[in-house]
Amino acid sequence: MEWYAAYLMLGAVAGFLGGMFGIGGGTVLVPVLLLLFEAQHFPAAHAMHLALGSAMAVILFTSVSSTRKHHQHGAVEWRVVFGITPGILLGTAIGSLLAASISPYYLTIFFALFMCFAATQILLDVKPHAARQLPGIAGMTLMGTVTGWISTLVSVGGGTLTVPFLLWCNVPLRHAIGTASAIGFPIAVGGTIGYIATGLHASGLPDSSLGYVYLPAMLGCAVVSVITAPIGAKTAHRTNVAMLRKLFAVMLIGLAVKLLWKVL
Repeated sequence: MEWYAAYLMLGAVAGFLGGMFGIGGGTVLVPVLLLLFEAQHFPAAHAMHLALGSAMAVILFTSVSSTRKHHQHGAVEWRVVFGITPGILLGTAIGSLLAASISPYYLTIFFALFMCFAATQILLDVKPHAARQLPGIAGMTLMGTVTGWISTLVSVGGGTLTVPFLLWCNVPLRHAIGTASAIGFPIAVGGTIGYIATGLHASGLPDSSLGYVYLPAMLGCAVVSVITAPIGAKTAHRTNVAMLRKLFAVMLIGLAVKLLWKVL
């Protein structure tokens, strides 16, 4: 029962952060799930893939919950969501196939480096100068493909990539965050299907796994995250989250250093 309690607590934190920052919570879910899976002695060859797949499945729920709250505030640019989704689905297919072919060693290193990148982006308060308008179909498809590909490899909702892109294209910050939350749903759909499909024939997976999605972790995290994600989204609209973002970035760096120290 202590593992279920851990999944519930993790889901509460990840849902809140996902709703507040539009990141889907994956940057928190993956490293903590990896530690929990290793503590339960899951096969080392599958632990990282299971953490990524389970985190991606949780984003299905957190993205819907937080998007609903952002939509109520009129902060979701739906034309952007629909325009980028075809590229997102293509990118998640590529990303899930690539993730299945990469060893856990290199996948963990890539994830940790991405966490450092995301944290640095927050700490330096990187906000691209609004220098252009949103691109046409070809540009949106290309951006969606790259976003879906990278987001699947690290199991995030895409906010780290889409928020700067939207700011560059003259989308206001709160709308960029709200739209990134909505974009997290097609990322999660494509990524979850990919991790399930690529893990169906893997041998030695723990019981209650559906491909690379460990169902008890997914359900435990999702049950609470759908409650806390709207709270995080509401907080983003009512609070100056600048200091919280920097504290969150420091936490990400700590988790990334722990992962790199362990794997290297």
